[in-house]
Amino acid sequence: MDRPGFPQRVIAPEHLGLVQQLLPNCTFPPTGTEVNLAVSGGADSMTLLVLAVAAGCSAHAYHVDHALRKGSHLEAQMVATVAERFGAQFSALRVDVPEGPNLEARARMARYAVLPEDVLTGHTADDQAETMLLNLMRGAGVDGLAGIAPERRPILALRRYQTEQLCETLGIEVVNDPTNATGLFRRNRVRHEVLPLLNDIAERDVVPIMARQSALLREVSEYLAQAASEIDPTDAKALSAAPKALARIAVRRWVIATAHLAHPPSQATVERILSVANGEVKGTEIVGGWRVVRHRQRLHLVGPQG
Repeated sequence: MDRPGFPQRVIAPEHLGLVQQLLPNCTFPPTGTEVNLAVSGGADSMTLLVLAVAAGCSAHAYHVDHALRKGSHLEAQMVATVAERFGAQFSALRVDVPEGPNLEARARMARYAVLPEDVLTGHTADDQAETMLLNLMRGAGVDGLAGIAPERRPILALRRYQTEQLCETLGIEVVNDPTNATGLFRRNRVRHEVLPLLNDIAERDVVPIMARQSALLREVSEYLAQAASEIDPTDAKALSAAPKALARIAVRRWVIATAHLAHPPSQATVERILSVANGEVKGTEIVGGWRVVRHRQRLHLVGPQG
């Protein structure tokens, strides 16, 4: 291993080959770049940490304790141990997750609120396939079916079994969240039930297929987004005159940006907004207490307190 800064002393020579095998499929920035990493302690994020250092980056690992499980504070020490072993900086953060529905979404929002804006995450191709299926079930459009954006996800082309193999080979103790093995969350059911069933029906591993589809759909999404950027989504006449596919995208992006939504609005929501633009109705409720109204041929997005 000839990459600057990689601590060869902590990896046996016979194990360096696995690291060299995985790195070409990653998209880390150039050697010497300072990177912030979200490291929960699972195999994926631990692999993110190891490979970031192996790529010659100056890594800073951040662990966020959501205090949702007994003994969760001890997981930070596991990450700190690996960070020290591989010569990375480490910071432990703690957040309080607010009460409400959709625990996963609330925990994610709380986590990203304290992490650096440019933080890199350890999403893999398996996460990509799960996300695409979840977005499909939610009725997402092209953006949603494009899945996870590759920006700031340097190991997105790797598989989960590869991250687990790397950690096992290097003797890295990882955090095993017991809820991942249950049907408590919809993503877990997709992971443990839906994808295995699809593999069985297709008689092949569908994750690489879905990853390729994601890349293709992202190209389409970016092309359409560029075309839709020429449309003023608050101009009712412009929306009504635009091709409907582009009008939908313009509306969706306007709502996401203005209401700061975690997920794009549903197709039904977008259609209701277009009905307002077309003069069929004067206004419509959309999501989270937000509503769209038309006044003098302009659309206005009014918040819950508006």
